[in-house]
Amino acid sequence: QSEGGRSSEAGQQISQLQPGSQKLPETDGAAHRLQLCCEQPTSCSQTPQWGSNPKEQRTGLESGHGWNYARHSSGHEDRQAGTGNYGRGLCRPASRSHRTGRGGEESETNEQKLFKIANELLQTEKAYVARLNLLDKVFYAKLIEEARKDTFTMDVVKNIFSNISSIHTFHSQFLLPDLEKRMGEWTSTPRIGDILQKLTPFLKMYAEYVRNFDHAMDLLKQWTDRSPPFKAIILEIQSQEACGSLSLQHHMLEPVQRVPRYEMLLKDYLKKLPQDHIDRRDAEKSLEIIAMAATHSNTAIRKTENLKKLLEIYEMLGEEEDIVNPSNELIKEGHILKLAARNTSAMDRYLFLFNNMLLYCVPKFSLVGQKFTVRTRIGIEGMKVMETYNEDYPHTFQVSGKERTLELQASSEQDKESWIKAFQETIHISLQKNETFKSAFKDVEEVTISELGKRAPRWIRDNEVTMCMKCKESFNAITRRRHHCRACGYVVCWKCSDYKATLEYEGNKMNKVCKDCFCILTGHIDSEEREGKKKGILEIEAAQFSGNSIMCGFLQYCEKNKPWQKVWCVIPQKEALVLYLYGAPQDVKAQSTIPLLGYLVEDSPRPTDPPVSFRLSQSKSVHSFAAESEELKQRWLKVIHMAVTGEVPKPPEDNHSTEITQEPSSNGV
Repeated sequence: QSEGGRSSEAGQQISQLQPGSQKLPETDGAAHRLQLCCEQPTSCSQTPQWGSNPKEQRTGLESGHGWNYARHSSGHEDRQAGTGNYGRGLCRPASRSHRTGRGGEESETNEQKLFKIANELLQTEKAYVARLNLLDKVFYAKLIEEARKDTFTMDVVKNIFSNISSIHTFHSQFLLPDLEKRMGEWTSTPRIGDILQKLTPFLKMYAEYVRNFDHAMDLLKQWTDRSPPFKAIILEIQSQEACGSLSLQHHMLEPVQRVPRYEMLLKDYLKKLPQDHIDRRDAEKSLEIIAMAATHSNTAIRKTENLKKLLEIYEMLGEEEDIVNPSNELIKEGHILKLAARNTSAMDRYLFLFNNMLLYCVPKFSLVGQKFTVRTRIGIEGMKVMETYNEDYPHTFQVSGKERTLELQASSEQDKESWIKAFQETIHISLQKNETFKSAFKDVEEVTISELGKRAPRWIRDNEVTMCMKCKESFNAITRRRHHCRACGYVVCWKCSDYKATLEYEGNKMNKVCKDCFCILTGHIDSEEREGKKKGILEIEAAQFSGNSIMCGFLQYCEKNKPWQKVWCVIPQKEALVLYLYGAPQDVKAQSTIPLLGYLVEDSPRPTDPPVSFRLSQSKSVHSFAAESEELKQRWLKVIHMAVTGEVPKPPEDNHSTEITQEPSSNGV
């Protein structure tokens, strides 16, 4: 079957979702191992723990939706799938001589190890697509079918499953077939990096799914409790053999965990890949982008879980301590004994160790409401911890801070070592950040300190930039307006200008400055902003893409209820299924990207839209565009209609189709 035909069929499957109940194929006892993994969470230590506290594992059900990210590490068997199928039904690498190790066992060649990892990627992808099929074609389809009877609203189902249909279509119709084809011709083409590069533009679909995950879990719990028909459908499907005796929540976690698994397999693959291998460059590029996406998603979930825990502690402290802040991270908590300074009597106390402070608390014997009273808040900066020795009281150690010194007794030697290690690691990280502050301040001071704040700067004009000159985030009329730093004159966004410092040229009055100038003028350095950051997928210059594009030009753009704005749109030849949106043709970073696969195209203008407009919609996302003329609109639609079905549009036959123009016109695409 031709690529175009297969791609068109994929697009039709997105727009015409048919309910059905399909049995989930077994892969070497995968479902059985998955069930064991769920029953014995400690066996999942090698699986990336999305949302778990890196310092201390949480157990039990999470509040709100009854789901624990750390314990239910779905798909643990995926990491092992395929290892027992080495070469089964596939083309083996060319036979080579084997070295014999101890005990007469044959050692694998490097080529065989690479093949084994690639085959593992294929087998885990098959298992993953089967889970996506269960979510999309069984759970989602059955609930949509019931929603059409007005038992519950259609929006509830769509908000729970987000863009799962698009994710399923991409993997089942594109990535998996490409991997199967490649493994079938592995002898002549031993590489996977080029195939995984196709995944990178579609990581945005995962970002949307991850952002919606907590809300989806809340909705799922809410409607399972509220609607008996809704609950009955869920329970009926979960009882089927295809579901592997696992809950819907468990299966919905699969897409959240999939990107880190790609990262893990790629790292293993690169360890075995020779430096001069033809696949080296593609594999490294794929890993860089996939690792960045995995980090961002991990961070997002970790922050969500961290804030939930902070809120719980806030309530336990009687809502008296202001600790609910994203910058605060709980490291460790627990009961401990405090030795009195005079008579060394032991008193029951409770500690909350954060990344930036220690809360020393007294327990309150109350069944409801406040559980602890804070006696002392000790800052991590300048803190020291050391073992102490007391014949009458074993397992003791001392914590000394600027505010107070405490001699504490743990319940056991192991508990004491655990506390000391937690304190030492927290103090070490704090010291590292302070060193970063100093080095960053030194670098900035040598360059710009001489005149800053002493004389009025030249202001950069608003119309000279479309994005913040510090963080590169695009400006818009509502949420990200232009501000000028009164010290350097740069045009920055509100986040980067949310600082004030005294300026000598204004008679030492406080005025708005950017974060860099604030660091120089006050000596306070934001370490996170000073650390080196890799370029993201958006940080590709518009001119670089526009010169080699299938389509590019100005369109009017509107998202949701935001005002219309003129944007420079590019569909590059290298990523023909992705639409890049820039503020201007020379911008160094795209405002956003839209992976076109799976979007529904509507070319009939709504009453409130401009006459030559069209829309792209998927799940809760709606993107509206308007062209200058009907002819220009149809040229865009011709390309977009192909891209949303997965068919790669052909590059233009002449250079006029991709010519960059500074103002919108019918010839400017």
